[in-house]
Amino acid sequence: MNWTRASVRYRSVDIDGLEIFYREAGPENAPVLLLLHGFPSSSRMYETLLPPLADRYRLIAPDYPGFGHSTALPPSEFVYTFDHLAEVMQRFVDRLGLDRFALFVQDYGGPVGFRLAQAQPDRIRAIVVQNAVAHEEGLGPLWETRKAFWADRARHEAALRANLLSFDATRQRHIGHTPHPERYDPDAWHDEFAFLSSPGQIDIQTELFYDYRTNVERYPQWQHYMREYRPSMLVLWGKYDPSFTVAGAHAYQRDVRDAQVHLLEAGHFALDEACDEVAAHTRRFLASLDDATQ
Repeated sequence: MNWTRASVRYRSVDIDGLEIFYREAGPENAPVLLLLHGFPSSSRMYETLLPPLADRYRLIAPDYPGFGHSTALPPSEFVYTFDHLAEVMQRFVDRLGLDRFALFVQDYGGPVGFRLAQAQPDRIRAIVVQNAVAHEEGLGPLWETRKAFWADRARHEAALRANLLSFDATRQRHIGHTPHPERYDPDAWHDEFAFLSSPGQIDIQTELFYDYRTNVERYPQWQHYMREYRPSMLVLWGKYDPSFTVAGAHAYQRDVRDAQVHLLEAGHFALDEACDEVAAHTRRFLASLDDATQ
């Protein structure tokens, strides 16, 4: 089948005075897949995944406050925590009338998505995890310096900010340890570096990165949620990720025994290198849910 972008729509909605931008594709009466993006990306990371799924599903990919085309207030006017991002996304879901939906979460999308699932588990039809961590063994060696920042912010903040604004670090998030860097479009990290370098962004991202420590604290709660509710789960993991280890992928099967886990020849942003494979796995997984309800 030939996929096109003809069905993709670009919209915004007001949520408590914030303009929340989102990409949408597919029939409005189709089963919903809510796609939550990672750092320092936006809903744009899902642009290539929308067309292959849009014939059968309604796909909705929002930008969080402070990201992409959504309102980016300074930290003095908006509290940048994952709790707050999840609250805004919950109101976004309510505003669009999404009573029941599947989640697709990547990186920061994990902490936001698991908060949504924990708060209203009956609304979650299934979860697709793409390099998003809910177990400590998923945090690779790079996280030791990040944990030092959480323990002593004043001492380590200057170094963290320098890393966040580093072009090399922005590129490395995509390339990781892949043996095929030629498959990666450099527009991804050039655009993200420009985004991170825009006025006020370093303050926003520093606040949010400091709050990431609350995600690690919540891991036991999210694991309890998975063991109690046993959501249908597909785990897609780019094995060349420099931040999140492959052990983090397999750990999901401790909580959801029949979770499907697939390791991909890709990095942290698996859609960069393995979009066709991600789309095929996701399509089969969602179709199995549809078949089970018929």
